[in-house]
Amino acid sequence: MSRPVPSKTTTAFYMQSVISFGLSLSALTIGVAYLPVDAWIRAFFAVGVFYVVTSCFTLAKCVRDRQEEAAVVTRVDQARLDKLLAEHDPFRSD
Repeated sequence: MSRPVPSKTTTAFYMQSVISFGLSLSALTIGVAYLPVDAWIRAFFAVGVFYVVTSCFTLAKCVRDRQEEAAVVTRVDQARLDKLLAEHDPFRSD
């Protein structure tokens, strides 16, 4: 059987992504908080920001789940093929 493919994401890249996300969300939140507009407009923008953030997390999770599902299906198909090849005896006469 085949071995699972190791993850290519390094710890440094992961930390860079987390820090970048935190900084961008903080900057946007501070920007919305200090907009020179009425409070209801700021609230509307804040709700929009958090809706976009939660939608991004949901989309990323769906993409990840679909990739993992494809990998599992590929591994199951490979295991079936390996089993068929292991059980096949070309010299058996039936």
